[in-house]
Amino acid sequence: MSTLRSNRNKYLFIVVSFLLWFPQFLYVPIFSPYMESLGGKYTFIGIVLSSYGIMQLLCRLPIGIFSDVKKVRKPFIIFGMLVSLFSCVIFLLTDSLGWILAARALAGISAATWVAFAVLYPSYFAAHEVHRAMGSISFIIVLAQFLGMSFSGSIVSEWGWKAPFWLAVSFSILGVILSLFIYESKEGIEREPLKVKELAAVIKEPSLLKVALLSILAHSIIFSTMFGFTSNYGLLIGFTKSELTWIVFAFMIPHAIATLFMGRVLVPLLGEWKALKTAFFFASVFTILTPFVQSKGLFLAVQIFSGFSLGLIFPLLLGLAIDKIAPEKRATAMGAYQAIYAVGIFAGPFFAGIFNSLMGIKAGFYFVGILGLLATLLIIIWGKDHAEMAIEKSIEESKARA
Repeated sequence: MSTLRSNRNKYLFIVVSFLLWFPQFLYVPIFSPYMESLGGKYTFIGIVLSSYGIMQLLCRLPIGIFSDVKKVRKPFIIFGMLVSLFSCVIFLLTDSLGWILAARALAGISAATWVAFAVLYPSYFAAHEVHRAMGSISFIIVLAQFLGMSFSGSIVSEWGWKAPFWLAVSFSILGVILSLFIYESKEGIEREPLKVKELAAVIKEPSLLKVALLSILAHSIIFSTMFGFTSNYGLLIGFTKSELTWIVFAFMIPHAIATLFMGRVLVPLLGEWKALKTAFFFASVFTILTPFVQSKGLFLAVQIFSGFSLGLIFPLLLGLAIDKIAPEKRATAMGAYQAIYAVGIFAGPFFAGIFNSLMGIKAGFYFVGILGLLATLLIIIWGKDHAEMAIEKSIEESKARA
């Protein structure tokens, strides 16, 4: 019975996690075109897109710290589900650009509560199964993104701009109800509350700061392109609303496949830093190539390679973020890392929107493509330092054995 109850808790939590992300990505491919249809300029669209990131930047660490202080997770999960529902309701009920900005900011607050989700779910597993738990929950995020984004174009083409929001509200209501029944041990959390001194020490770790900066640049690219203005450009070169589904498929399927390819093939073949350099370089090239493309077929081909390249980057950065951190401080490091890379979710779309308004929609792709080349240059510099340190460490270990 205890095994059945444990499995039920895990499955229910997985479903609730899916229902946090699925409604938020149901409207992503049509979101920028939708705001444009309401008269939103590219600068304003960039501000709306970036509000999602800035609320995560502002709220993620405070939510994590407050959750640690109160030694509970479930209330924060329910809060996140309620805020997500409220966000979707506002989208459904209004055509006001101001309220749309407020709704997307609320979606960012909801996403920030993922900190509580990511801590509670592993508590259902034995200590040696934590990596499997995190793998499962990470897959749910990708699945929710993929399924949510895949059909929004067809839904809008068939039933109008508001249809994705109707669906989002329906699934959010279900998510709120189910979140009331997720399990959290009444014994509370034994871990000591997060200390400011410990947080400051971890944030100052050079390896974490380097990886966090690269993650800011990577998130700037993906939230300015696939999660930002790619749909606008696709419509501009002749895609219909229903055909936006093909753009999502072209990007997201290779994006998911790349996570498997990265660990099994690329890293063993090239090493972490060379693999990261290669992935960033190709992500940059295909981002810069995007506005040169005018045919649908070639555009989809570019999205395939772009999605695959970016799919290599994120798991690589996730592993490198805690690689040099002591095991007892890794949870703190991960919280800091997630808060820092939210800068990219904010800054990328914000500045891309400004460039698009000033110089046309192609300018935003050039901007984030150059950011990717900057990341490639930084990796070349830091990769040399990393290689030299590895050689020195190897020599020291050889001397110690001698």
